[in-house]
Amino acid sequence: MPPDENNQRQNPSLFGRILSVLLKAAVLLMLLFVFDKLLPSLSQQTQSFVTAKWQQLSLMQQEPPTENSLPNPLPGQGLTDTWGAARSQGRSHEGIDIFAARGTPIQTTTQGIVSKVGENNLGGRVVVVVGPGGAGHYYAHLEDYADISPNDWVNAGDVIGYVGDSGNAKGTPPHLHYGIYINGSAVNPYPLMQKTSD
Repeated sequence: MPPDENNQRQNPSLFGRILSVLLKAAVLLMLLFVFDKLLPSLSQQTQSFVTAKWQQLSLMQQEPPTENSLPNPLPGQGLTDTWGAARSQGRSHEGIDIFAARGTPIQTTTQGIVSKVGENNLGGRVVVVVGPGGAGHYYAHLEDYADISPNDWVNAGDVIGYVGDSGNAKGTPPHLHYGIYINGSAVNPYPLMQKTSD
């Protein structure tokens, strides 16, 4: 093999070196582009996560609802204590029912973090808000949801959904089932709610 052919194999041609540099530059530019697109998203997700955890911690430091402290989620509608009433399959009612026209806006009774926007067998379309003291506020039988998502922060009076008859309430007069859970146990919401006319 002639010596200059051996040198050409060991030393890539100028064209080969330029091509190699261009390929490396293209890969680097693609990586920078990907990082540029991902980092703001990751940063925003991290910020949202930290904010949500701070809000949860703040809520846990507050007292859970007390007697006559919560507004009516359906302002202007009458309240009746339906807690403990008999239900199908030997259950008892773990909340109160507030009747209203289909589509009536439902207002959250407290500030807090939305922990669920979805469906279950009994409640149909439901929203759960975790409020002060970690109390879970359960809104069931909704016709539809407001523009909310899990981990959203809500304030008392914000609309979270609309009255309906979803779930096992299908075919009954439209109403809101409102329940409260403190330390994982259902408590009667009626004594905790303001009874004054709205």
